[in-house]
Amino acid sequence: MRPTPLDDYLEAFIAADGTPTVRDEVTCGGATVPRYANEFWTARQRQASSIHEVSYRACFKPQLPRFFINRFTRPGDLVYDPFSGRGTTAVEAALLGRRVVANDANPLSEILARPRLSPPDLEEVETRLEEIPRGVGLCAGTDLSMFYHPETEGELVALSAYLTGRGDEEDAVDRWIRMVATTRLTGHSRGFFSVYTLPPNQAVSPESQRRINKKRGQVPEYRDTHALILRKSRRLLGRLDEDDLAALRRAGEDALFLTGDATSTPAIPSGSVALTVTSPPFLDIVQYARDNWLRCWFNGLDAEAIDERITTARSVEGWEETMGRVFAELFRVTRPGGWVAFEVGEVRNGSVALDEHVVPLGARAGFMPEGVMVNTQAFTKTSNIWGIRNNRGGTNTNRIVLFRKPE
Repeated sequence: MRPTPLDDYLEAFIAADGTPTVRDEVTCGGATVPRYANEFWTARQRQASSIHEVSYRACFKPQLPRFFINRFTRPGDLVYDPFSGRGTTAVEAALLGRRVVANDANPLSEILARPRLSPPDLEEVETRLEEIPRGVGLCAGTDLSMFYHPETEGELVALSAYLTGRGDEEDAVDRWIRMVATTRLTGHSRGFFSVYTLPPNQAVSPESQRRINKKRGQVPEYRDTHALILRKSRRLLGRLDEDDLAALRRAGEDALFLTGDATSTPAIPSGSVALTVTSPPFLDIVQYARDNWLRCWFNGLDAEAIDERITTARSVEGWEETMGRVFAELFRVTRPGGWVAFEVGEVRNGSVALDEHVVPLGARAGFMPEGVMVNTQAFTKTSNIWGIRNNRGGTNTNRIVLFRKPE
């Protein structure tokens, strides 16, 4: 195989701790491609912007899209994520001066991503919060007493009603407050609205929360939702300088946020995308409706209807069928010479390496498989979700399949 500039770059890459890249080859669906293993990005490489610090299940680190954005695009190029999640790719691309398209079947994705491309001034947030009624004595239409103090619940009901009532008058400040409140609904510290529960990217059922409360001997205490929204806003905006704010707002002016099927995105012009960086749903590992039911309640969304739209195939064959159609659409929107970085992982206790299934899918769509990158990284507790067994050695991996569209 004739070395390419990318091959030379990755093979010569030296990790921050001095580790050289390990290169071998892997055959997938009849195609033999190079595979590179190293710690290509890490949280120790330039601290990620504070604006990324919102919780969402199964999101990757900002350092991952930054690696590819810096390598394969220039300022002004269009960067896309068809499975946007919390918007990590979109926000990082905006910070780096790129234009942005983001899509997700879950409307929560836009709720979490769009406001961070139009960040308000902290004073605007404080003034707006002072205008919102506290909702003393209000109750939700469902029993939330296991999560919230009655006064906290009243504030959340009032805030949700206020935001819903804004309708066409909703502005960037409203959207920011909605985003922050959505990410503060439940968590495991006093910075969240709820009593102690699971981390904020995974809401437990009311029954499970009752068991947690009984085991810990806890009763929901009052949380000042307005104060906590302002506190979190201060943290999100705290490390942004004027250049960061200007870059985000500039990208937000023409950013395209879609809520729909990644296999059909007619709003994206053909041949317009320079780089796609994405991570699709991994089979049925994550139950989005179950994890986000409280966020859906606050935002007036139907969690079960959303779950039906999200790809959670139970079989590899079903997953491949859907991803094949996604790749066909990616081929349409990608410009000649453009790139796709498709992040997948090991699932089903390590028995399914999805990267080996992805290579032939992209090739059949017309892309040229350029290689598989295995990024080793520090162990994280949430990696247990994916069934990654090399956690016993203290590491886990991102696996990214790289494709290029022929010129």
